Amino acid sequence: MTNPRPAMRVLRGSLLSFDADPGDGDSPTSGSVRYHEDGALWLDEGRIRAVADYTELASRLPAGIEVVDYSGKLMMPGFIDTHVHYVQLDIMASYGRQLLDWLNEYTFPEECRFAERAHAESVAEAFLDESLRVGTTTAQVFCTSHPGSVDAFFHAARRRGLRMLAGKVLMDRHAPDGLLDDTLGGLADSERLIADWHGRDRLGYTLTPRFAPTSTREQLDATGAVLRNAPDLHLQTHLSENLGEIDWVAELFPECEDYLGVYERFGLVGPRSTFAHGIHLTQPMRRRLADAGANIAFCPTSNLFLGSGLFDRQACQEAGLATSLASDVGGGTDLSGLGTLKAAYQVGQLLDQPLTAWQGFYRLTLGNARALHLDEHIGRLREGGEADIVVLDPEATPLLARRTARCRTLAERLFALMMLGDDRAVHATWANGECVHQRDAEHPAAAMAS
Repeated sequence: MTNPRPAMRVLRGSLLSFDADPGDGDSPTSGSVRYHEDGALWLDEGRIRAVADYTELASRLPAGIEVVDYSGKLMMPGFIDTHVHYVQLDIMASYGRQLLDWLNEYTFPEECRFAERAHAESVAEAFLDESLRVGTTTAQVFCTSHPGSVDAFFHAARRRGLRMLAGKVLMDRHAPDGLLDDTLGGLADSERLIADWHGRDRLGYTLTPRFAPTSTREQLDATGAVLRNAPDLHLQTHLSENLGEIDWVAELFPECEDYLGVYERFGLVGPRSTFAHGIHLTQPMRRRLADAGANIAFCPTSNLFLGSGLFDRQACQEAGLATSLASDVGGGTDLSGLGTLKAAYQVGQLLDQPLTAWQGFYRLTLGNARALHLDEHIGRLREGGEADIVVLDPEATPLLARRTARCRTLAERLFALMMLGDDRAVHATWANGECVHQRDAEHPAAAMAS
């Protein structure tokens, strides 16, 4: 069952949303930011009916409407994660391996467990609970090669009323027998899952070849055919994360110009394609991706943890290539968007590419929504938009409160949240107009979620 029809109510507090890319300057470009110190969101049946200053909106509200008071807090659009493996939740922080060894030692054995539907259901519940606890309301998710892992995830997401993208991993070689699918059988499973879940409530399907080395040419070709026949589907895979991986691809596909050329050959590079990592790309490769309208998911905590390299965000910008922000759990070390922002800033500093708080929070919200072609639904707080909201507490910890007290501008307060915030800074999370996480059990909104 889905959630009952969301109630009408008003959320009151400071409010920040982006209407456009704020640019890379210390101040956002004109018209890109919407901010209300004492703002209000009027929620009605899972959507935002009005966004305004509270004093302006109050006179228009129906008598007796419930007002949830978030004074002293900051309301933003729910965070979006463009690349994450829900099935790797339990192997986060597994010690000390680079990509290919990490896959063989930790990832593949863990993913074999998802042949059991009960295990998939348990992890899906835990993953979504944790995601909502850190303010993430939408993600593009890798499941495993087991169709039941996808069914379990979508069932759990639908019950919570979430907007989610996910897909069954396709891989017919170079993996344990318990994870391999039949070359065409994997596509048949995907087509069944697409029929069952794509476009159902707030759910969408993402075709998911793991990466070029684990799929034969026949499987990649068949995946491209499905994508050509259903252009509203998404596609996700990995690209140029690790130097050893790149060498392996060159051995397996000697007829292709480069790693990206493998995906191009089979029709997998398009406007709804997300390529995770993209660390070791040439500028011509970035331009080819940009020309196709694809995006690169920048996964800073994973890139640092696995020693994969430093992502060159500026080179992507110069090529006109869209980038998004992602956790890549379990290679990543934090599901929190705030943790991702902190690591992204640190990577940028090492490359003399400073990341402002304006740009960081834009990427977590509207920027990521645009990269996934979901911005007609989510990513900003606007009239008619879906009511996915994260409520941040700038005084969540003693240290954050001390730092916030010294901040003179909104930009400084945002940067403090970006660098000192963690899951404790997420006071509440709303999805589809309902409170789905509440940190303070005594807060009025907690009763609504129960």
